[in-house]
Amino acid sequence: MQQEFFAKFLKISDIRTIIFLAVLAGLFYVIHVLYRKKKMSFSKVVLIGTFLGLLLGLAIQMVAGFPKDPAEVVWIQEVSNWYQLFGSGFLHLIRMIVVPLVLVSICHVIIHLQQGKMMGKLVKYTIIVTLLMVALASVVGIVVGLIFQVGVGADTVTEASAEAKEISSVATTLLNLVPDNIVSAMVDSNILGVVIFAGIFGTAVWWINQEDKELAKPLYHGIDAFHKAMVNMADLILDYMPWAVICMLSNTIANRGLSSILDVGKFIIAIYVAAAVQFILHLIILVLNGCNPVCYLKKASSTMLLAFTSRSSVGCLSSTIGTLTDEMGVDKSTATFVSSFGTTAGMQGCAGIFPSLLIVYVCHLTGTPFDFTMAVMTVIVVSIGSLGIAGIPGTATMAASVSLSGMGMGAKFPLISPILAIDPIIDMPRTMLNVCGSMINAVIVDKKLGTFDSKKYHDMTEK
Repeated sequence: MQQEFFAKFLKISDIRTIIFLAVLAGLFYVIHVLYRKKKMSFSKVVLIGTFLGLLLGLAIQMVAGFPKDPAEVVWIQEVSNWYQLFGSGFLHLIRMIVVPLVLVSICHVIIHLQQGKMMGKLVKYTIIVTLLMVALASVVGIVVGLIFQVGVGADTVTEASAEAKEISSVATTLLNLVPDNIVSAMVDSNILGVVIFAGIFGTAVWWINQEDKELAKPLYHGIDAFHKAMVNMADLILDYMPWAVICMLSNTIANRGLSSILDVGKFIIAIYVAAAVQFILHLIILVLNGCNPVCYLKKASSTMLLAFTSRSSVGCLSSTIGTLTDEMGVDKSTATFVSSFGTTAGMQGCAGIFPSLLIVYVCHLTGTPFDFTMAVMTVIVVSIGSLGIAGIPGTATMAASVSLSGMGMGAKFPLISPILAIDPIIDMPRTMLNVCGSMINAVIVDKKLGTFDSKKYHDMTEK
């Protein structure tokens, strides 16, 4: 009985299990000191956590003698069981808040974006252009993911019995997006259903405000307060990432060996290639709109470099607006609105290419056929979902959860833990693409509004 207590209940039956749990506790303390006491930046601490997770996973493999099948090594499975408490626990917390986040964020966006008839055209063009550009980014992510075959051959549990979904007509597919019960839509993580409900509800609240501002005031305050609470909740959960990445990456390497690094390496290359392809498409779109791409490259280079190194779209906002207004001839109101909107919603890197690549990755991991219907649904889910996480920190992680849930693969979210564990490495091209996307969107919208200063844009004179 005592042996079963330690081996089956506590999952601690080997001295090596105790040693590696102690090592994890020590690494947790190191992160605590760097992050809480030394006040090191979040991005640096996450990067350090990633490196520590890599070393810890390799150490487990080395002590075990690099076994061909780590699942047969009892103490590795015991260590993994405890590490999952922190790594998988982090993923569960993220999934927990997805539905309320999307619900309140959509409402928050609508009640504040639709105020003022003077902004009607600006809002309309911004949303249309943003959705189209995110859809384009999603297509790029899907194509690159299929070309690179991300997830194919990965050493993980697959569902060989997975079969293609029954093909439905377009009308039936669209009808199924509309929820007949909002509660069941939330329970089933029907993200698009939640978005549709939130959109209608947000519009209804905005309508009340047009008729009776006093009556609408409590609703506005309530939605704003709820949105702020959910943002704070998301912030609290994501603040746990520096510790979680240690467990996620070390667990991945401990259970799958060195091959897991190669699997992640393929994904890293794929996302850099996808970002480069989308950037080239940006330049082509500029040409189609009568703008010289050379002028754009020269004037946007400093902001692009800042985005790549800082990994913060919000941190680049002032530089983005300054570049658009002072260098590219975009009207100040357009530049401010489109750029501000683009730093929180419709991000082409974090909420376009990244979740699309992940969906392809998970499909390959689980043996789910990725056919044309699946591709179309991915573009729809990713595009609409990119607006459903407006104003939420950790956009890429949230976008991944929202998109997988929207595709009915929410339960497969833990499979992407190796990708989330190396997030700092792939966040650089994503952030740069987010900022570049905001600038391109602003130029397109301003041209549609007729307030774009083409002469200023093409002026290459040094200032």
